[in-house]
Amino acid sequence: MTIAAAFWPRRFALARAEDRLFRVDPWTQVLGHCHWQKGKMLDAPVMVIVHGLEGSSDSGYVMGIAERAFARGYHVVRMNQRNCGGTEALTPTLYNSGMSGDYRAVFEELTGVDGFREIFFVGYSMGGNLVAKMAGEFGAGAPGALRGVCAVCPAWDLSACADALERRENYLYQNRFVSGLMARYERKTKLFPDRYVPARGLRRVRTVREFDDVITAPSAGFRDAEDYYEKSSAKNVVGDFRVPVLLMVAEDDPFVPYVSFLAMGVEKNPWIRFEAPLHGGHCAFISRHWGMERFWAEQRVVEFCESVRAGSA
Repeated sequence: MTIAAAFWPRRFALARAEDRLFRVDPWTQVLGHCHWQKGKMLDAPVMVIVHGLEGSSDSGYVMGIAERAFARGYHVVRMNQRNCGGTEALTPTLYNSGMSGDYRAVFEELTGVDGFREIFFVGYSMGGNLVAKMAGEFGAGAPGALRGVCAVCPAWDLSACADALERRENYLYQNRFVSGLMARYERKTKLFPDRYVPARGLRRVRTVREFDDVITAPSAGFRDAEDYYEKSSAKNVVGDFRVPVLLMVAEDDPFVPYVSFLAMGVEKNPWIRFEAPLHGGHCAFISRHWGMERFWAEQRVVEFCESVRAGSA
């Protein structure tokens, strides 16, 4: 399913988006594509969608959720993480899974500047770690405007995910991620030559863990990859959620281990709705049944948000 979803031809009926730059720190802006309902009514809910590792605001699952949510009356903001979607020049930093503060800044701008009163965050894979980490860090002080979070196949245990990628059967996934990460790093070295050492001056990188050990961790102030994983994983805040959280994982996800969520005790927090079908792959969840939504997790996300608004989540 993981591979099929990546190559499945899809078309989307979304109105043209308004591009918007969100200032998340003094040196960094992130790009969002905003689909506002007519009149940009403040009483309409907002859904902010965050993609996964080496994805962008144009990833198929982002567009799929956006289309469904907009049709249900939501304002939709399709976010690019730092450097993604061709935005490398908007920040001197690299992106990583600990940057939950970026989405707190987006939330605070949408509430404090725009005045929206109902905001949901949706994240896939790496994005699912970021938005969940943000919500957990609010803890009991979560603002009322943060209505809920949906995390689909989220990398809440980064070390476990890095280990899973190193299994032989995941070679293609690992190679794709490393190739994309190294290409992005090369672009950053050309934009900021005083900040980054060209790849040829570093030791060889063959895995995501090695990339994080050699590049991500030192650039972000972590001791090494394991220190980065330990401090940046949303598993640390699983007990702190005080907003409704939809957690969707598949037992056959190739590199986000289902068993890692059981070890975290996600079922012990009543704020988490944990859904784990046997099949779904990584961020795919393709239905075989006629008459059912083909990429059904996307519809499930919207249904969950609607149930929160109705008070039945």
